[in-house]
Amino acid sequence: MLSVSNLSLRFGKRILFEDVNIRFTEGNCYGIIGANGAGKSTFLKILSGDIDPTTGRVEISKDQRMSVLKQDHYEFDNTAVLETVIMGNTPLYKVMKEKDDLYAKEDFTEEDGLKAGELEATFAEMDGWNAESDAATLLSNLGIKEDLHHKLMKELDGNQKVRVLLAQALFGNPDILLLDEPTNDLDLETISWLENFLADYDKIVLVVSHDRHFLDAVCTHVADIDFGKISIFTGNYSFWYESSQLLLRQRTEQNRKAEEKIKELKEFIARFSANASKSRQATSRKKALDKINLDDMRPSNRKYPAILFNNQVREAGDQILEVHNLGKTENGETYFKNINFDVKRGQKIAIISENSLATTAFYKVLAGEDKDFEGSFKWGVTITNTYLPADNTEFFEGKDLNLVDWLRQYSEEKDETFIRGFLGRMLFSGEETQKKCTVLSGGEKMRCMISRMMMLKGNVLMLDEPTNHLDLESITALNNGMSDFKGTILFTTRDHELAQTVADRVLELTPNGLIDREMTFDDYRNDSRVKEVRAELYGQPV
Repeated sequence: MLSVSNLSLRFGKRILFEDVNIRFTEGNCYGIIGANGAGKSTFLKILSGDIDPTTGRVEISKDQRMSVLKQDHYEFDNTAVLETVIMGNTPLYKVMKEKDDLYAKEDFTEEDGLKAGELEATFAEMDGWNAESDAATLLSNLGIKEDLHHKLMKELDGNQKVRVLLAQALFGNPDILLLDEPTNDLDLETISWLENFLADYDKIVLVVSHDRHFLDAVCTHVADIDFGKISIFTGNYSFWYESSQLLLRQRTEQNRKAEEKIKELKEFIARFSANASKSRQATSRKKALDKINLDDMRPSNRKYPAILFNNQVREAGDQILEVHNLGKTENGETYFKNINFDVKRGQKIAIISENSLATTAFYKVLAGEDKDFEGSFKWGVTITNTYLPADNTEFFEGKDLNLVDWLRQYSEEKDETFIRGFLGRMLFSGEETQKKCTVLSGGEKMRCMISRMMMLKGNVLMLDEPTNHLDLESITALNNGMSDFKGTILFTTRDHELAQTVADRVLELTPNGLIDREMTFDDYRNDSRVKEVRAELYGQPV
């Protein structure tokens, strides 16, 4: 058990938490949610002991071991990969090192022999002889190939280091597992493996993530940081979100009777329970939904941006986009070739590839930013396309403009009230609109780019990783805006929920051709024929 008693954290006059009293129990996975700046990562640091609270205490049951996903990618640079993983189980690693140091002594005494025997017995009890094979299995499951296991951490790239540190956190089945954004830089197959691992995990897990599909797959509870408090609700993220929105709508309808409110919420819970009963989560964990207490639920205090793309400059005709034998090679590497397809009006197409450089190169070609390519493409005469790049640095770097003047660059209407309206939809109001664009956070820059995109009124949208740096509220609003859009969309995302709920067609770019299927994202991933074609085009089983 992990519990928090009378916890408060203040920074000067700012109160992040106040009088928090909660308990986390075995067999449950808690998704820590809250708006940007609410204190999600800070709360995990308090639990791990990295930050001291202003008041209160954290208590862990005796003999329980806590493991934390490390955020410092350079901490273990001079350590071998396999050893780095084993270090995740501190008691085991300490015994292992003490034993090895004894055997390495030149003047090994009888007393050393007795001590070594004790350590060997302890090591065996801790299943130490399987440590290396268990660590190697974890690494392989997380996409770190065997030839990397004995290299130093500094020889790995950033994405590989992230996976090793995740393996370190998972190693040895810790009693309490704290994970801050564990899906960052993971591909979909690895995320799927992690989802299954955590869904079957019978200890205490606390996770912060902006990946809604991941939260839905692993969480039995949501710990919501709001109103300066932390409240725990039974159910996954989608259930919490739908319930919160329903309660918010009801709060604004003052004339509805309390009995009707309760009846509607109970009907919603019943529908959710029926759907959830089919999920892996519900079958592998206890029936937590039965314990939902309506009195514990209340509307969320945080705000969602208004992302609306339907104000198009004009309606698109039937001719949207034709692509013939398109190919792109950079520095001797073929990103894609022999790409042929046309786009129908209103389609929403997920553009995917094993190489993120390929999808970005693809958008740059279609946006007219890259002229060095093979083949040809043709936009319809009625098309106005707008492009949201994955890297927006050039839009902000070296521009000493406040947000109003920055957005005014892209507007035919120069009136400040009009400009502020677009910024207000993306939750920039009052003094915030006077901030310099050069000091914005990654999430703020992305919200500015989405404001720009709405202002340009395109009837075809191209979005390359639009959820980068966004919080859950902005991702949800973006998802809704893309789903409601009446025009055509080409998009790339690592957000599983966004891909599944928006795309009705999938195009996969490979170095040897194109896979083109009109189906949902999940159907594409599970289609046996698609898997065969992918294996042929990549030259190996994928």
